[in-house]
Amino acid sequence: MKTILVSAVALIDPDGRVLLAQRPEGKSMAGLWEFPGGKIEPGETPEAALVRELHEELGIDTWSSCLAPLSFASHSYDDFHLLMPLFACRKWNGTPTPREGQVLKWARVNQLRDFPMPPADVPLIPILRDLL
Repeated sequence: MKTILVSAVALIDPDGRVLLAQRPEGKSMAGLWEFPGGKIEPGETPEAALVRELHEELGIDTWSSCLAPLSFASHSYDDFHLLMPLFACRKWNGTPTPREGQVLKWARVNQLRDFPMPPADVPLIPILRDLL
């Protein structure tokens, strides 16, 4: 089974809310909510992938030094295994704006279970709840 490396981030605003992105129609798991991020390209660190993905997907800029390792997900789907480090980030420039057809929503940690998420993301919710 192929392992896919994806990097994700919990963007945390000054009010302690976390940004979720809804996967757009046409993508796998469309309609599910997830932490922003994306695939780690060959030769790229998880932090560099997030800096790139946040700029491409949300139009915001951050730095590797602002990404704090938080946890990771390891989950087997039917046709691949996902390994996904999750970082926390409280500092960035710009306002997150959907650039790839996704819907964005700021949510409090006690509301995260109200959003249908991919199976790999669900175990990360209690870790965020402990952080915030």
